[in-house]
Amino acid sequence: MAILVDTNVLLRSVQTHHSHYPIVERAFSVLRANHESLHVAVQNFVEFWAVASRPAGSENGLGMTPETVATELAVLKDLFALLPEPASVFQDWEQLVTTYRVSGKNTHDARLVAVMKAHGIGTILTFNVQDFARYREITVLHPETLAGR
Repeated sequence: MAILVDTNVLLRSVQTHHSHYPIVERAFSVLRANHESLHVAVQNFVEFWAVASRPAGSENGLGMTPETVATELAVLKDLFALLPEPASVFQDWEQLVTTYRVSGKNTHDARLVAVMKAHGIGTILTFNVQDFARYREITVLHPETLAGR
């Protein structure tokens, strides 16, 4: 099964001091042991850069230097399959935000769902289950559900 990894999970995977770090590590271990295919979208890496390089304490920023973020990103690119962005993503996104009446920051989540739809990926791994619950097209998987396995 192919799974898209949400940005919040990627961010926790580099924060060894965060309480979610062991949960993420265990979830990845379980998924890889089950031969699941873990993917990311270009948008995940853009969001990762934005949050990781934002000043610490400012809107959940991690306060990393651009050089440190680049190093972390290089590691993540080796660990996950990067999905290409077909031209259909915009049309799929537009259909999703219209159908589900999405507004504000949640439009970014709709774009991830559009990428998933374009690639036939039906599951997302995220801590923000509520943000994706509206989309009937996908299954939302919280890392803690895997951590106990």
